[in-house]
Amino acid sequence: MMRLHIGNKNYSSWSMRAWVLMRQAGIAFEETLVRFDSFDADSAFKRQLAGLSPTGKVPVLEALVDGQPQVIWDTLAIAEYLAERFPDRGLWPDATGARARARSVVAEMHSGFTALRSAFPMNIEARLPKVGERVLAEQPAVAADVARVAGIWLDCLSASEGPFLFGAFGIADAFFAPVVMRFRTYGVPLDAVSEDYARRVEQARGVSEWIEEALAEKDFRPFEEPYRSAPDWPAAGAPKR
Repeated sequence: MMRLHIGNKNYSSWSMRAWVLMRQAGIAFEETLVRFDSFDADSAFKRQLAGLSPTGKVPVLEALVDGQPQVIWDTLAIAEYLAERFPDRGLWPDATGARARARSVVAEMHSGFTALRSAFPMNIEARLPKVGERVLAEQPAVAADVARVAGIWLDCLSASEGPFLFGAFGIADAFFAPVVMRFRTYGVPLDAVSEDYARRVEQARGVSEWIEEALAEKDFRPFEEPYRSAPDWPAAGAPKR
């Protein structure tokens, strides 16, 4: 049985990619939560990952490869390993051209969109539309990243005819799922096609399960909260969605 080490579901966008991909594809795994306390060298988080991940980051996948224990770190490496090990799950598109395009947009998501990531950290529990409005008005680089994401979605959906970026839910959708969460948290306005796609991603089984578990955490991490000093949960529990 494979084991996936992840961070807090409310905050860890990189962990979300791997977890959602495996759950959506029906790939069995066990999970270990490595709770965020800080990312200092002497933090409990770093100590728990010591000897497991050379980068000291999550996610980390433990698997048996050719009968030997293997540690795979970085979400893109994990996704490629899973695509090789489970070729029947359709994690990449079958057609060569579509597969090349899917790899391109995944690589762009993996290495780019720095302004979007910095200004809109993932925080599934929060609803901060006023922050989103202000950031988009004051930071052109963030608005440009949002426009580029929507452009990718429109181009891919136009070519595949949906319901996901390349037809069935795959690696590309898993990589953009945390962006959907960011757009929801910060009230980012989207065109009708992108809005419908974002809704389908939220409703996908793996994503909806992640969201549910993220909302249940109620583990406020101040260093992950640039816009709040305390959680603002309704008395009845998790915020309305």
